[in-house]
Amino acid sequence: MATTKRERQKAARREKMERLQRESKRRQMVRRWIIIVIVAVIVLGTGFALFSGGTTTTTTTLATTTTMAPTTTTSSNSATTTTIAPTTSSFPQIPAADRSAAGKTGVAPTVTVPTSAAPTQMESSDLITGTGAVAKAGDTLQMQYVLATYSTHKVVQSSWTSQPFSFTLGVGQVIQGWDLGIPGMREGGRRELIIPASLGYGTTPPSGIGSNDTLVFIVDLLKVTPAAKG
Repeated sequence: MATTKRERQKAARREKMERLQRESKRRQMVRRWIIIVIVAVIVLGTGFALFSGGTTTTTTTLATTTTMAPTTTTSSNSATTTTIAPTTSSFPQIPAADRSAAGKTGVAPTVTVPTSAAPTQMESSDLITGTGAVAKAGDTLQMQYVLATYSTHKVVQSSWTSQPFSFTLGVGQVIQGWDLGIPGMREGGRRELIIPASLGYGTTPPSGIGSNDTLVFIVDLLKVTPAAKG
């Protein structure tokens, strides 16, 4: 009986040792496969990077900056590029009773805001007819201006207190009333423009101008620089 018991114990120990050895071999095999998989992934990833490295495309986004109104204040109504204007004014004349005095060339004009109701469409009149080059879309113009509003009946801006204003005509750098109302002027000329809000600053005017205000400009064309011929 004692012998049989000892033999069973030896057999149990052998079986346990064999089981431990089998488990050790399985763990070693698993580790080997894990290492093989990791190496394969690294090799494949390196190869993919090498083959695809020359196909990278870089995209550059260009930002466009637009200058707006004939002042230093930006107006959202001027952000839309206007249609190229005709070379002569096609707008109704300002009634004689509502026109400002012509004044003298080289001297700041006096603006008279009409006491009648503001017109619903733009009106235009030449107070002094120039004799120089004709302003047309694409030209760079140097101008003096005075601005009064219907809401205040007073002058709210004037380039005569600082320096002349320059811009390119017909490309949306100024309010639509300028892009549409200035073509056809000649160097040395003076023109009065009564501009409704739809062609002016609309509901987002700069400081000192009321929402949906009607504008009264007197503009003097000092110089025309023709657009470069391409």
